Amino acid sequence: MRMMLKFTLPVEKGNQAFKDGSLGKTLESLTKKLKPEAAYFGPSNGKRSGMMFFDLAEPSQIVEIAEPLFSNLNAEVEIVPVMNGDDLRKGLAKAG
Repeated sequence: MRMMLKFTLPVEKGNQAFKDGSLGKTLESLTKKLKPEAAYFGPSNGKRSGMMFFDLAEPSQIVEIAEPLFSNLNAEVEIVPVMNGDDLRKGLAKAG
């Protein structure tokens, strides 16, 4: 199932992680694991944040996806199912 991972880092922890290199290492590791179809990074509400769109094969993966963000970066994490345009058209056709 296509999912959106959205994360936000607290400023102080983000600064520390940037300086000690753990920010780059954690995000690179996560990107290699998820192989996202798209990934975007930038400021949101004055904090470092990012979004990745990826395929979730099974719910147990949520732990291995979120835990490094929690433990390494003190991130706020949100994982939600999403659709692309084709998925939406298909759903609308079935619902109608």
